[in-house]
Amino acid sequence: MLKEWFTEGIPIAEGTEWVTDQITDIFAFLFDPIKEHFGNFMDFASETLMLVPPVVVMIIVALIAFFISGKKFGLAAFSVVGLWLIDNQGYWEHLISTFTLVLIASLLSVIIGVPIGILMAKSKTAEAIIKPILDFMQTMPAFVYLIPAVAFFGIGMVPGIFASLIFATPPTVRFTNLGIRQVSKELVEASEAFGSTGTQKLLKVELPMAKATIMAGINQTVMLALSMVVIASMIGAPGLGREVLSSLQRAQVGTGFVAGIGIVILAIIIDRFTQSANSKEQ
Repeated sequence: MLKEWFTEGIPIAEGTEWVTDQITDIFAFLFDPIKEHFGNFMDFASETLMLVPPVVVMIIVALIAFFISGKKFGLAAFSVVGLWLIDNQGYWEHLISTFTLVLIASLLSVIIGVPIGILMAKSKTAEAIIKPILDFMQTMPAFVYLIPAVAFFGIGMVPGIFASLIFATPPTVRFTNLGIRQVSKELVEASEAFGSTGTQKLLKVELPMAKATIMAGINQTVMLALSMVVIASMIGAPGLGREVLSSLQRAQVGTGFVAGIGIVILAIIIDRFTQSANSKEQ
């Protein structure tokens, strides 16, 4: 066998396909319900948000922007004008689909990433094991994540969430680990001196002190999830990304530009929201 590997090459592709087929068969009982029920939930969330009139959404977003930015009108005005432009161009439903995908992918990334980051901060062994995995996740081209996503969940919104989840989780994990490790040792020792348990030390000292760093990681996670919307559209995820992909395939420059502007507007609004909320909490 070793001689064949040297002469004909190691069968990495065949091995990967075999492993993927085995995982798909073994965990079909898990993947199929996730695809069905989670897909239904995503559709329900999008349809529910679409029931809200665009004007109401603009008012709510403007009010939130006004207060989290320190009662300044700049972010609120930009949000209203940007959302109105998207609605004016007939892309409101696509915007809602994109926002739903980004929101769910980001929430799942944070729910998974923060505990893993805490584990890395508390265990050098865990950090040594998880770090190479994070390096692999961040350096692998985003398109590659579509392959297992389609193999496990078919096409649609669910595999788009799965691919976005893999691509967007590492920043939250890394920044959580970094933030906790940067907490002053004197503060940690003082909390221990007052008899704090490990859980109390984590919840009342380490996480509050690391909040700014963790929020920076969450901001990066949200932006990465948003950057996946065009790529995820290649496997059936709806939204503005699908319009960009369709325009690219048909060489419709104008339509693609408008859909791209919609993604940019959404990205700026989300980025400013997360940054303003973080700066306000500090």
